[in-house]
Amino acid sequence: MSETKMIAPAVENVPWQERPEGLKGAPIWRYRDNPIIGRNPIENVARIFNSAVMPYEGKFIGVFRGEQTNGVPYIYLGHSEDGIRWTFDEEKIPFEDEEGRPFMPPYAYDPRLVKVEDTYYIIWCQDFYGASIGMAKTTDFKKFIRLENPFIPYNRNAVLFPRKINGNFALLSRPSDSGHTPFGDIFLSESPDLVYWGKHRHVMGKGSEWWESVKIGGGAAPIETSEGWLMFYHGVSSTCNGFVYSIGGAILDLKQPSIVRYRCENFLLTPEEWYEERGFVSNVIFPCATIHDPESGKIALYYGAADSYVGLAFTKFDEIMAYIKEHSVLTKSDTEPGRR
Repeated sequence: MSETKMIAPAVENVPWQERPEGLKGAPIWRYRDNPIIGRNPIENVARIFNSAVMPYEGKFIGVFRGEQTNGVPYIYLGHSEDGIRWTFDEEKIPFEDEEGRPFMPPYAYDPRLVKVEDTYYIIWCQDFYGASIGMAKTTDFKKFIRLENPFIPYNRNAVLFPRKINGNFALLSRPSDSGHTPFGDIFLSESPDLVYWGKHRHVMGKGSEWWESVKIGGGAAPIETSEGWLMFYHGVSSTCNGFVYSIGGAILDLKQPSIVRYRCENFLLTPEEWYEERGFVSNVIFPCATIHDPESGKIALYYGAADSYVGLAFTKFDEIMAYIKEHSVLTKSDTEPGRR
């Protein structure tokens, strides 16, 4: 038994399916009945993908990217008894400003959902006179209050850490440009109040391995462990047929997460199944959330597939930590505190 511990609240009902025989490569496997969310899930929504879920009151709740039939994405609330079969509110999440007035973004996509202390935070990409990050909070999933946008354009792929670090909120993001970014590194920023952000640090750049040779971006909220922050992220390669999105794994320093302790040179998952290879945007798997339990070591990983579906995969904590460490290759910038 590993001495490394997962530090997180217990979740006894983690969605789960046992490891199949003959699994090769990384110790992570897909749900046999994927995709768990298909096309046209509710009226006027053509596709749900790139969405985040978490335990809530003994069941599960999530924020979902709903691509409307008119092509404009918004965020919808979803509910599940088991984390696999989902129902959705037919109306978009009704965001408000701090005075209680309606305050909807022009569009919103790729949400993350993170609990910090007693509050749930939704983070997404939206228009802020250019692609940038939106953020809201809720304590009951009934009232959703918009917060200040953390950064000016252009920035995407933001996700909060599930607790404050050195007294501050900590946020991963991926500065970008106005197009479908052909570059991108992961950065860390801090805030005492979710209004003013600073102490920006570089965390990771694209890798030399083929699957992350173009750009990378944050995925699921990092999982705290006694050895560091376990992070599932996406890496992008470029082919003659377009971009390919894969899932990678790294372990960040616990006290100074701009320092990478381990970074797996191999992808953990890459598009191989029909629902990953074929869709509105082919060859995409995009991690957005995990449900995990420290007692059993079970981790359920939710990911968007081909900008058309939601897929589910599973791994065991000890096995994925060991695999990342065994196959770790670090660059010089990975080991730096990220300040120049």
